[in-house]
Amino acid sequence: MPKLFPLATALLLLAVPALAAPGETPAAPAAPAALPAREPSGVMRYDTNKDGAVDRAEWTAGQQARFKRLDANGDGKLTQDELFARTPAVGNSVLLSDRQAQRQSAYFQRLDTDKDGVVTLVEFMALGERNFARCDLNKDGRIDTAECRQALQRKPAAR
Repeated sequence: MPKLFPLATALLLLAVPALAAPGETPAAPAAPAALPAREPSGVMRYDTNKDGAVDRAEWTAGQQARFKRLDANGDGKLTQDELFARTPAVGNSVLLSDRQAQRQSAYFQRLDTDKDGVVTLVEFMALGERNFARCDLNKDGRIDTAECRQALQRKPAAR
């Protein structure tokens, strides 16, 4: 039933002009509303000059802005809770599965290189730099979605 509702609504809206009283001129159908532009995601969200690639300066600025957004209390350090506060819940559950919790913990440990329980901007940027270098397969100082996808598909030994 829920799948039929949009279809029924659309058909009803199309039929409304035909239901006009005799002698009335049916209103012209409204032009379809333009779909809102989709925000870029993944690596391309950092493409500020919209040239189809992310250079090192754009990447660095994007990573610094991301760190600042994640640092909820503004102390210049990320706790594990701050780092994952924006992680969407899975299904209707707000609790992470054991596997998800382990993956998040492992990621945090990889970021926290000095093992002091927080991630500084320097630690955060170091991993970001390694990720940029890993994606920049042709070493031209620019990355795009296809290049990153290709880099992620390589076997660990080839990296």
